[in-house]
Amino acid sequence: MGKQRSGSGRGGSGGNDDGGNVPGGNVPGGNVPGGSDPGGNVPDGNNRNFQPGAWLEGTGPENDIAICTRVRLARNLQGFSFAPSLDDIESERLYSFITERLAKPGLPEHLSIHDLEPIEELERSMLVERHLISRELASSQRHTGVAVDANESVAIMINEEDHLRIQVFGSGLQPAQIWARMERLDDLLMQRLPMAWSEEFGFLTSCPTNTGTGLRLSVMLHLPGLVWSEEIDKATNVAQKISLAVRGLYGEGSRALGDFYQVSNQITLGRDESQIQGDVMLAVGRIVQWEREVREALLRGAARVRTLDRVHRALGTLERAQILTSEEALGCLSALRFGIHTQLVDGFSIDAVNQALLLSQPAHLQRYTHQTLQPEERDQRRAQLLRELLGCSP
Repeated sequence: MGKQRSGSGRGGSGGNDDGGNVPGGNVPGGNVPGGSDPGGNVPDGNNRNFQPGAWLEGTGPENDIAICTRVRLARNLQGFSFAPSLDDIESERLYSFITERLAKPGLPEHLSIHDLEPIEELERSMLVERHLISRELASSQRHTGVAVDANESVAIMINEEDHLRIQVFGSGLQPAQIWARMERLDDLLMQRLPMAWSEEFGFLTSCPTNTGTGLRLSVMLHLPGLVWSEEIDKATNVAQKISLAVRGLYGEGSRALGDFYQVSNQITLGRDESQIQGDVMLAVGRIVQWEREVREALLRGAARVRTLDRVHRALGTLERAQILTSEEALGCLSALRFGIHTQLVDGFSIDAVNQALLLSQPAHLQRYTHQTLQPEERDQRRAQLLRELLGCSP
């Protein structure tokens, strides 16, 4: 469809569709005591079934290093003020306008639309931990919402920094496949929503760095080898030299916990989709290869003993610690994940580690236990939970 929006291409006009999904249906997942669950299929103490969402399935190309690929489009609508100038009345009108049109049939994904206004802070935090909404949307005072498909591979944030933040996720390193899904979805959304678009600049966004295609392509990478060998700064410089951003586990403003990093483009104006994909994949490809080379080096000679010690120290902590913070848990699980993929440990599955990665996060932990826990109580319960999930009791 050729959205190289620095001087050519097309905008969108809101077309008509009929019928549809009704906004405000049940939020994906099970039931939270006293309300509906916005955070996916999270087990409780009596139900160990668990669906982590598409981003954490542990499948796809290069999945030992590339956790997931995400494509995000920033879009705004004609006829409405942009977010910085949006008052409460117009925000309500915009929310209704968008959700009514998202609810109509004809989209390639069956979306459930969830109003975030009545959802409590804990449940919003679960959505952040599942990468379905941003921290900014979770804390917004405007009328906000999110539309999510059944396996959490599509999430459309409503009334964030832009009117729409459209996200498509896939496990592993598969930018072409994820972009193809996004392109189809974007085409159909433009038929029913009048997108703000300029012949000169492309898609118009609240932040100038998103103007043009509005595309943010990001790949989440697990890079313990580069971190342990103290090569991570050199590796991230590879990305930064071609104007890419390197961020932590939860994107902009977050720290790189558990050796997880997100690499993404920063600029969209003047760059078409293929150029952006090329930029990101050039850097990601180099970093993935570098990580593989470092992992091989860490498994040879004297370095192997130190690496084996590091992995087994982490396993010993998981087995015996009585108190674990989120940061400590992610570090230990990172080492265990490395150990599984490099065959330094056996008897554990990547699925179990992925489950533990998510359920050890503060909001998921409290949902799992059906308790509101103070930080110290969470740390104690987290240590116990990880032993249960991994089956690694001493």
